[in-house]
Amino acid sequence: MGQGIERVIAVDWSGDKGAGQRKKIWAGVWTAATGRVQLESGRSREELIAWLLQLATETPRMVVGIDCCFSFPAWFLQEHSCHTVADFWQQVAAGKGERWLHRECDDSRFWGVAGARRTGKRPAQWSGDGVRHMLRTTDFENKIAPRLEGGDPVRAAKMFGIQAKSPFQIGGSGSVGTGSLRAMPWLLRLQQAGFRVWPFESAALADSHPQPLLLEIYTRLLTGPVKKSNPEARKTYLQQKKLVEAGLYASLPRAVVADALASEDAFDALVCCLEMVRWRDQFAGLRATHDAVLRLEGITWRPGVDAASY
Repeated sequence: MGQGIERVIAVDWSGDKGAGQRKKIWAGVWTAATGRVQLESGRSREELIAWLLQLATETPRMVVGIDCCFSFPAWFLQEHSCHTVADFWQQVAAGKGERWLHRECDDSRFWGVAGARRTGKRPAQWSGDGVRHMLRTTDFENKIAPRLEGGDPVRAAKMFGIQAKSPFQIGGSGSVGTGSLRAMPWLLRLQQAGFRVWPFESAALADSHPQPLLLEIYTRLLTGPVKKSNPEARKTYLQQKKLVEAGLYASLPRAVVADALASEDAFDALVCCLEMVRWRDQFAGLRATHDAVLRLEGITWRPGVDAASY
């Protein structure tokens, strides 16, 4: 089972600049040797990455999913003369990321934070037909295409009531841009340390010298429809999962369940971890994309997806 995968980790990420990241960043951890699931919190982004690197030395057949966008639309990377996603991560790490997040940024395409040179509202160019342009291919495929005629009703149900979010949104409810930009320097660090990052690279989990695998995940695609901000809804969800899918959910430690009921971030990390464990047989077969656009934009992993799906 799972091509000998030794550990699965799902990280509910945060772009918080201050001490709040220690409260908001949660990791769900499944370890094959024990079969146990744990929830971890209390780390800064830097500490989390150091922890992942340490775990990778112990269990190199490890899969890590992080809830953030790994890139931006291909045209934006090309605008910044990036030939690979690593080129873009390097520019973000060198200071562009924080400049785009600053209130005084003169690039008005980033929105959600009001400042001297931009509004807190979505720019007109990202409305109407412009919505498609502010999204990566994978964002469109997961968040909009399923609702269109001939789309995927199962994925559409998971996205019910959820508006499509763009990495250009850096403020307001459900914004993903801040966390994504503050993740990219660390994605570069993990790649440089030996993590394979899909779909830019193929998995090497089954090799004689295995390397850990890093994936972009989107919690809503893994939890499905649930009012995650409501503790009672989270409780009902876990109770129903325990009845229907006893193998993964029935043996959860009480402390883990208590954390998931007390925190939406912990709930997301737990459920995403369990769903990744359920589908772990798929990870070793993931291959790099050869599509020029996807090699810049990336793909959000979901059960059943591969580079050929696009």
